Amino acid sequence: MYWDNAQLSDSVTEYISHNIDQALRLSEEMFYKAFDNSPNIMIISTIDAKRILKVNKSFVRITGFSSQDAIVNNPLLLNIISQEQLEIIRKKLKAQEEIQNLETNFLTKNGEVRVGLLSIDTIELNGQSHLLLNMNDITDKINLEKEMARLERLNLIGEMAAGISHEIRNPLTTVRGFLQLFKIRNECLHQQEYFDLMIDELDRANSIITEFLSLAKKKATNKRLTNLNNIIQNLAPLMQADAVSAGKSIRLELTPIPDLLVDEKEIRQIILNLTRNGLEAMGQGGHLTIKTLRQEDEVLLSVQDQGSGISPEIIDKIGTPFFTTKDNGTGLGLAICYSIATRHGARIEIDSSPAGTVFAVHFPLA
Repeated sequence: MYWDNAQLSDSVTEYISHNIDQALRLSEEMFYKAFDNSPNIMIISTIDAKRILKVNKSFVRITGFSSQDAIVNNPLLLNIISQEQLEIIRKKLKAQEEIQNLETNFLTKNGEVRVGLLSIDTIELNGQSHLLLNMNDITDKINLEKEMARLERLNLIGEMAAGISHEIRNPLTTVRGFLQLFKIRNECLHQQEYFDLMIDELDRANSIITEFLSLAKKKATNKRLTNLNNIIQNLAPLMQADAVSAGKSIRLELTPIPDLLVDEKEIRQIILNLTRNGLEAMGQGGHLTIKTLRQEDEVLLSVQDQGSGISPEIIDKIGTPFFTTKDNGTGLGLAICYSIATRHGARIEIDSSPAGTVFAVHFPLA
């Protein structure tokens, strides 16, 4: 068969064009597979970032928004990018500056604030320019680092407590003994109020040291299989008395739970500390709710108040020894709760809003 040059040229052009189209389709197919299966949040938007065209599975899993939610709204409405950050991004894109690992906060559908590292690239799809947003969610990493730092501080304080508390308590005991001897002497009878004041102050210092000793990492514990509900019910009259005297009330919502291997005295201390903190956080007429329930392989103890909540900048400091927002507090109550929880392999989580605060202690099953 005879082919002239024009026919041959058209055939070659058609062959090359076909191969290019195939290569482009294959390339886009591979891109979409990588895009959809990436562990990072990935979004394809219009070049002006005003409309989302496609999101991947990780976007749906992490944010809680469906693909349809994303496509019918713009990134601002979904709180994926704040207005301020969007302006920064637009300026950088206009100046053709690189956007890599820009730390940003974003909200999930249920209102949880998470932290991500945002990178943005310009890509060509179907002959048009689009933005590819890649968000690496680092929230869990940040929380783990904070928890490790908190435990490290707590361990350091605990080691100090074990090392110096006895050395401080011994001379205090000696001073208190001599003050009691002087107090009963005839020549000192007219100064009784001064001796009483000094003894009271020494007793207060001694009680703080006793609390301080509770932070010791290697503090001996006497663990036995015990039911949290029994401990709470035994403490109920004492807690109700505290609440009534302050014009408040306590509700118990206890559900059947398995026994735990715990030190009953230490668990009593956690419950009393959290309860008294909750009562102090509320005004008159407030209700404090204490709950227990089983969650998979854990038993949950929660104490919920109706106070005004804890500000975000303070939450990170909660549990730090000697940090307190109370006028007469020692800053050891919650630190002791965290120390006891650590000795029991438990963890404490805080959920706070202007409507109140929940302290939840998660105990592993024995």
